[in-house]
Amino acid sequence: MSIKHLLAGKLGFGTAPLGNMFRNIPEEEAMATVDAAWESGIRYFDTAPFYGAGLAELRLGAALKQRRRDDYVLSTKVGRLILDELEDPASRELGEKGGLFEFGRKNKIVDDYSADATLRSIEDSLKRLDTGHLDIVWVHDIAQDFHGDNWLAQFETARTGAFRVLTRLREEGVIKAWGVGVNKVEPLELTLDLAEAQPDAFLLAGRYTLLDHERALQRLMPAAAKQNVDIVVGGPYSSGILAGGAHFEYQKAAPEIIAKVERIKAIATRHGVSVKAAALQFSLANPAVAAVIPGASRPERLAEDQQALNSVIPAAFWQDMRAEQLVSPFAPLPTGSN
Repeated sequence: MSIKHLLAGKLGFGTAPLGNMFRNIPEEEAMATVDAAWESGIRYFDTAPFYGAGLAELRLGAALKQRRRDDYVLSTKVGRLILDELEDPASRELGEKGGLFEFGRKNKIVDDYSADATLRSIEDSLKRLDTGHLDIVWVHDIAQDFHGDNWLAQFETARTGAFRVLTRLREEGVIKAWGVGVNKVEPLELTLDLAEAQPDAFLLAGRYTLLDHERALQRLMPAAAKQNVDIVVGGPYSSGILAGGAHFEYQKAAPEIIAKVERIKAIATRHGVSVKAAALQFSLANPAVAAVIPGASRPERLAEDQQALNSVIPAAFWQDMRAEQLVSPFAPLPTGSN
């Protein structure tokens, strides 16, 4: 297990924004953003059928078509099928994430974590991405935020369906690794407790960031490290609020979140530190984390991410963050101190 040997670096690119998340992104801007990621040195690209009902996969596939397939790592997700039948994107039932991709394609999205659906989903993704193989496959969103009280039933379907199919495909060499990709900690803890499931990694979005990391620190991070299951951190900017945006948890940020970010900004300004740099480097400081994959829909953001990754942050910044209880006293810090 582990995927560190697959990744060319610690910074990847999350393509959810390319599915027209929050806004209608022009095609040329989407293509330019992927090109900018490549030019900045990024070689790990993550996508999903869910992102704009296949739109992000289509755009990513078109943008990477000119690149040599062996030069980059590609991951996508299973758990949702994209149908030819059309629906109103704004009326989709998405649990806590309503309206997330209302500007995406109108193809109907159906949740299905069964074995047959997993194989079909992979076949469909290969076509949309216009590629011959996938490196990593994540089982997507088997969690409370999308399925409410029914999430454990969906998890059980995935356990006997998607998990077993992906294990077999890994053993056969069809894929190189698999795991679970969610916005909640509990499904990952549950997966680690299973005797039969042996994932290589987890994609955890939004739960190991400057704004929200206490829960993951308690059990998930040490348990994953002990089992050699790497963590890829998605959403290190907490849906954009840590990068100058207005969203947290894919919705307009609440006043208390905005207030907390303002406190972080004040400390960052005092020390001449970029909040983006602090966010990326904080997530990567935990030894269980293999990579971070911030999303972007504008080309200039990619250079900012690389600069943030390489910025020098003084230890005094983290001391102040800890003194003001803005980071857990138990969280590993980029300075190497705990």
